[in-house]
Amino acid sequence: MNPKNLPDDEMKKFAFDLDGTLTKVETLPLLAEELDLADEMKLLTDLTLSGKISFKKSFLMRYLILRNIPLKKIQDVMDSVELDEELVAFIRENKKHCAIVTGNLDCWIEPIIAKLGCESFSSTSRPDEKNVPVLKEILDKGAAIRALKKTYNKVIAVGESFNDVPMFEEANISIAYGGIHKPVSAAISVSNYVVYNAGALCKLLKML
Repeated sequence: MNPKNLPDDEMKKFAFDLDGTLTKVETLPLLAEELDLADEMKLLTDLTLSGKISFKKSFLMRYLILRNIPLKKIQDVMDSVELDEELVAFIRENKKHCAIVTGNLDCWIEPIIAKLGCESFSSTSRPDEKNVPVLKEILDKGAAIRALKKTYNKVIAVGESFNDVPMFEEANISIAYGGIHKPVSAAISVSNYVVYNAGALCKLLKML
């Protein structure tokens, strides 16, 4: 039932993962280079993407490392991260129909979200007396999709890693996207489509 009497097209939402879907690199290993801990962070990230460590546990460990970088420096690095411009163009053209669903930290990703200009769900923080982000809550991607489904008739999720599986399980339609990384088998197993380039993904999204 359409609670707002809007056309069906107005009642759909595209939910995009951020790291490795919209960004051309995983951002947390990039940040870790500032502390000369890129190898250690890459290992944690790879273990998380493959599901060998839970996202919640992994993100907490990565947060405890990266919180030592000044917030301004983190935001400067995030501002320079290369994005998939074709997907960015799609989001900008369809802002009210798009949302970013990421476990990354709200204050860290502010520059990227500002560029995209759409709704976002992320892990949350508050500043302490030295403006160091204090982690409040790690995002449950499945809960974010359930929240969107309270308003939208159709939620279409796009991602590629193990921590996108809860999002895929809750969405009406799920798309495993391999434009940056090969999607993990767990994500593919619960997806409706598997797409390997941005052009094909945008065409599919416009059809759904």
